[in-house]
Amino acid sequence: MSSPETPAPERREVTVRRAPKYVPFLVLGGLLGFALAAFLAYGAPGNESYDPGTVFGFFLVPCAAGGAILGAVVALLLDRLSLRRAQHAVVEAVPDSVPDAGPENDGRLDGGTGSQPRP
Repeated sequence: MSSPETPAPERREVTVRRAPKYVPFLVLGGLLGFALAAFLAYGAPGNESYDPGTVFGFFLVPCAAGGAILGAVVALLLDRLSLRRAQHAVVEAVPDSVPDAGPENDGRLDGGTGSQPRP
């Protein structure tokens, strides 16, 4: 009785780095722009002929868009810096001893029979 041959594990070189998530930077920049627009409309002295709500609406779009753009630039700079600190590693595939939960068994490890274990 011969044992089945296991294929040699596949080895790959990968790059590991910490990259920023862009959406939080965009949202934070937009919120800072929102705060700047509120300060310009309600905190700074202005012309009495304009309603502060109108001034806020006028400054809201350019300040929020500018803040989001600045947040994106900061995220891009941090992403570029993370490339410098990237580390290289060699990984190899290891065969699973337990099958993964997946759509073929509806996310359950019991083979997808739908039966619940008895207490």
